[in-house]
Amino acid sequence: MSAPRPGEAITLGLHDTAPADMVEGMADDVVLNLGWGRLMFGQTFADADELADVLRREAPGRRDICFYAREPHVLVARSPYELFIDPSHTYRLRFDGESLAAEASGITVRPLRDRAEADAMNRVYVRCAMVPAPVDVIWNNHVGCDAVTYLVAVRDQDGAVVGTVTGVDHARLFDDPEQGSSLWSLAVDPAAGLPGIGEALTRALAEHFRARGRAYMDLSVVHDNAAAIGLYEKLGFRRVPVLAIKRKNAINEPLFNPGPPQTVDDLNPYARIIADEAMRRGIYVEVLDAETGEMRLTHGGRSVVTRESLSEFTSAVAMSRCDDKRRTRRLAVEAGVVVARGRVATFDERDHAFMAEVGDVVVKPTRGEQGKGITVGVEEPDELDAALARAREHDSEVLIEQRAPGDDLRLVVIDSKVVAAALRRPAEVIGTGTHTVRELIDAQSRRRAAATGGESQIPVDEVTEATVHEAGWSFDEVLPEGVTLRVRRTANLHQGGTIEDVTAQVHPELCRVAVAMADAINVPVTGIDLLVPDVSGDEYVFVEANERPGLANHEPQRTAAAFIDFLFPGHPGLPQAWTPEEPRTDA
Repeated sequence: MSAPRPGEAITLGLHDTAPADMVEGMADDVVLNLGWGRLMFGQTFADADELADVLRREAPGRRDICFYAREPHVLVARSPYELFIDPSHTYRLRFDGESLAAEASGITVRPLRDRAEADAMNRVYVRCAMVPAPVDVIWNNHVGCDAVTYLVAVRDQDGAVVGTVTGVDHARLFDDPEQGSSLWSLAVDPAAGLPGIGEALTRALAEHFRARGRAYMDLSVVHDNAAAIGLYEKLGFRRVPVLAIKRKNAINEPLFNPGPPQTVDDLNPYARIIADEAMRRGIYVEVLDAETGEMRLTHGGRSVVTRESLSEFTSAVAMSRCDDKRRTRRLAVEAGVVVARGRVATFDERDHAFMAEVGDVVVKPTRGEQGKGITVGVEEPDELDAALARAREHDSEVLIEQRAPGDDLRLVVIDSKVVAAALRRPAEVIGTGTHTVRELIDAQSRRRAAATGGESQIPVDEVTEATVHEAGWSFDEVLPEGVTLRVRRTANLHQGGTIEDVTAQVHPELCRVAVAMADAINVPVTGIDLLVPDVSGDEYVFVEANERPGLANHEPQRTAAAFIDFLFPGHPGLPQAWTPEEPRTDA
């Protein structure tokens, strides 16, 4: 095992000599800092009180885990208000001498190479709602401790890091007589666009430890994560009676205390991010309707009802202005905001004449949300008729607009300030050379649904089929390895679209336009959509305003915090997980 440097991530040797009942030579009181939290190897602790004390010293915003503790039930019973047994299963893969490596289409799994990739690992963690780690901790472990292995899955097409896994070699860390190893922090970017990344990372790490001569590899998985459990059992992992212990903190609260309120776990991600922020600040959350995300937030003498990011401070007039796209366009023109040429459909020759004059168009119902009924890139007369009929299913009045070039930019405005900006991209899949287009869509849709609590899925409908056909493919054809295929025309997240944070790059003029539109509508919280050729430039075309933007889509920007600040002005909040010594590496 490599000797730790001063201030290194490994803490060893809290006792001078090994206890009599431990194997001679095994290190004492082993604690490994992985950044997102510390791993305590319970079998190396002779004193249960010392182990409990180490768990109590958990840093704010981190998630420490004690594994392999002796008599874990007794340890928790001695500190029931501070510790709890994690409701997870432990799975073990025993190595039988056969190679576990397997090639994966479209990606390369390899060790971490540089700090930039460590930063990219954090972005994957954040997209998976996991606790990120300071880059310095990751990098110091990587270069200074041969007991820790970081693998990344890199997309062959563009070199992007789309997955990661961490491995710990017990034998090199503390001379484990069982010659064990363990897997931690397996994460796959929900927008990766390729199937099988998690399996490839798991196989690669297992092969790494098998080649080192280890006897087995353990991992911990939450008891209700059926998809992960199915993968591990398919790979030959078997459940073993090993328990994990954690400290009761805000991050872990859903694991040891689902309430109050009792139905907070039923909230969708867009309401849950607000509820979590409120509870962290000591604001009482009463779930009124979990299905719609309706809650009552109360602190002191102030009580506010919200439905996701829509609150009672948004007037009915402002809602109607956002809902009616014709009215929104008129307000934009009055405010000096650039809009695309458009007309209300008359369902006759004049609609076709307008399309012939301006080129390809966007057809959408004047009222609606989540991209329903919208068709983008209509150029042919029969396509226009079909798009008009599709939009008319959602509203009797339909808007036809000239299609403006550029990317779909969403700016979240709260209390006349832009708090987040993100590019939204239509759903895409990447070929593997072995999967059909339909299979790739299904896999990507499952991944997006899992990452968003079922909120984002790719519809397999006539629009998707037409988009695929327009690109020269069919659902049943195998997409060649590395080929990217756009399967939807709109960038709506509810229809499988992805999002990229660009808050730091967006031009001030675009922010000014977003605030101007929010003020024109008189809406305190809104998502302003623009089409922009370049987020760092000042060119744009206004698309629409949303009175209930999804705040969970914009992490790592603190949109939920800004929302709570607006609802409860002057509330001090709680200290954040990030300290000046540990700057956000995912910003």
